[in-house]
Amino acid sequence: MKTSKKTKKRNESKSSWLIGGTTLIGLSVGFILLKYSVMYFLASLLIGIAVGLVIAPFVPEKIAKR
Repeated sequence: MKTSKKTKKRNESKSSWLIGGTTLIGLSVGFILLKYSVMYFLASLLIGIAVGLVIAPFVPEKIAKR
């Protein structure tokens, strides 16, 4: 069975790396804010996911060759 060049492996997508990275940033900020309130923890985690989802469409899939 042949696969086309347009199919990508799961870990090759830059947008998924970006969403995962911003989620981890939100998680780490949430752990810092956890000593104040659990709601700050949840809010920072959701903000991290949301930022990743907003920025992901603007990230190019391939770098333009010169």
